[in-house]
Amino acid sequence: MDQPAGSPQDAQSLPSCYRHPDRETGIRCTRCERPICPECMVSASVGFQCPDCVRGGTITADPRLLTKILIGINLAVFIAVKTSTSLLNDLVLLGSWPPAPFNPTEGVAEGEYWRLITSMFTHEAIFHIAFNMLSLWWLGGPLEAALGRARYLALYFCSGLAGSALTYLLAAPNTASLGASGAIFGLFGATAVLMRRLQYDMRPIIALLVINLILTFGWSNIAWQAHIGGLVAGVIIGYAMVHAPRERRTLVQYGTCALVLAVVVLITVLRTVQLT
Repeated sequence: MDQPAGSPQDAQSLPSCYRHPDRETGIRCTRCERPICPECMVSASVGFQCPDCVRGGTITADPRLLTKILIGINLAVFIAVKTSTSLLNDLVLLGSWPPAPFNPTEGVAEGEYWRLITSMFTHEAIFHIAFNMLSLWWLGGPLEAALGRARYLALYFCSGLAGSALTYLLAAPNTASLGASGAIFGLFGATAVLMRRLQYDMRPIIALLVINLILTFGWSNIAWQAHIGGLVAGVIIGYAMVHAPRERRTLVQYGTCALVLAVVVLITVLRTVQLT
């Protein structure tokens, strides 16, 4: 016989708070997915989190601390390269450069692997860094609060490196590339995954992502490879971050980051062999 709504059988279908087994709840921690009652849930920029995740460093006095530091590094490098053209040449992503007398610029293929990282923090035009830093502030803060600092930083760097690696693989080797766009697109991808997981309205983030992709392929002198590489890595890592099973959460989350880094290394090695 069918059971009427609101019956004891309906109530029993709700999980119990992991800290208060006598309290049923329909709310889960956005990080570990354990059920939490109203007394235990801590408000974050995106959803609610449990006390254990909060104590683990997910929420602090300044939930945007790493985002502010990343923005500060980008601004510091921008100011530095504005005073030194040679520094700019040493930081941008460059696959290789035809040999020339007194040319200090070589490239990743010649062993300058740091360019895969330094190019992520290098900008030359004011509108370029302004757009990227606004995007970092808008996307980074909520993600930092939702994922925790360590996972957020892993997402940022892995996405940025994936964008650099794809650019190194597909772009002309003597074409200079720079900017935080690969990492930013990674944050776009992870934000979309998180919003879908929390059943939020996806239309704003999808619209913004579509606009950015149109600009990526419609505007000249944009390294679309960095955008696509960062976006794909962000979606993969973001999915692992928010869907990892609780009992293997850390292994799945950081294991996925390690796999993305392994692909980055593989692409870099293959392209270097191809160019040398």
